[in-house]
Amino acid sequence: MVDASYIVGLTDGEGCFYVNLTERDKAKNPKAHIRAKSHFYIKLRADDLTVLEKVRKFLRFGFIYFQKEKRKNHSACYRFEVNSSVDKLKLIEFFNRYPLHSPKKKRDFEIFSQITRMIIDRDHFAQEGINKIRQLKSSMHR
Repeated sequence: MVDASYIVGLTDGEGCFYVNLTERDKAKNPKAHIRAKSHFYIKLRADDLTVLEKVRKFLRFGFIYFQKEKRKNHSACYRFEVNSSVDKLKLIEFFNRYPLHSPKKKRDFEIFSQITRMIIDRDHFAQEGINKIRQLKSSMHR
């Protein structure tokens, strides 16, 4: 059975919180800004798809997709991913209620939460905001 504790443990071991920053081409669009997106996923081998389906059913948000691996030493897998702002806020609420145990993963989650809120507030449209996001992002996954 999948419950909150199981999802916390699975995330401690197999989950990933990350942030992408993409430079927009100002030559093509003078109003271009840096695109900032935060993501969360749990990636498991294809034969563990049912686990991800149970996670999604329990949380009632996110989506699952097949990820074909091109690297020879990796097998095909499925990813449970959370991308929408509304779902990321639900995810943040979930992990605030059921904290992660791994210090590194917990720290990445806290940074992910802060950056996600900054993105939702559109702080990345100002240079000061994007600088802060870059600073926070650089301290993730250490």
